[in-house]
Amino acid sequence: MEAKSSPRKTAKIGVVVAKKMMKTVTVQVERQVRHPLYKKIIRRRKKFLVHDEYGKCKVGDVVRIIETRPISKRKRWRVTEIIGLSAAEVEPEVEEMNP
Repeated sequence: MEAKSSPRKTAKIGVVVAKKMMKTVTVQVERQVRHPLYKKIIRRRKKFLVHDEYGKCKVGDVVRIIETRPISKRKRWRVTEIIGLSAAEVEPEVEEMNP
């Protein structure tokens, strides 16, 4: 008897665009597809509600998300890692020096 192997869970990389809920962030994932007739590259964007258990994500962070069991009505993804920080966190604030 063979052991059933679970299918690989889909992972995506996107940008956090909103953080207005507790333990939930909105992540926008962008992909590029070729138009079937005109062969031009088109950007397709989709927003996902993603579970952020510890609330570490901030708006502008680049994150990796993975499929998971349904957590709520529209939430079926969770954050696995924060890949890049938002630009506001990376650049230190420079104070103006007035002589």
